[in-house]
Amino acid sequence: MSLENMEALEVRVRRLVNLVQELKQTNEGLKDDLQQATERLAKQSELFSDWEEERGDIRKRIETVLGDLDFLECSDEVAGGIGDKS
Repeated sequence: MSLENMEALEVRVRRLVNLVQELKQTNEGLKDDLQQATERLAKQSELFSDWEEERGDIRKRIETVLGDLDFLECSDEVAGGIGDKS
């Protein structure tokens, strides 16, 4: 192999080594980004679950209050009807 070919090969190998190093750094950065995104997603999922639970509790309370109001309206109608007959 000639000296020129060896030098050309050496240059190509150095470029490949640099490229591999850059790709490893990029890969590490992407791994970090993915880890952070995964953690944010887990937190958001937890918040969503908490909100859904709170929403269910509020819905039950509203239904209870509406049921109480319906009962009061029925009681008023019965009491009003009794008073009319007198």
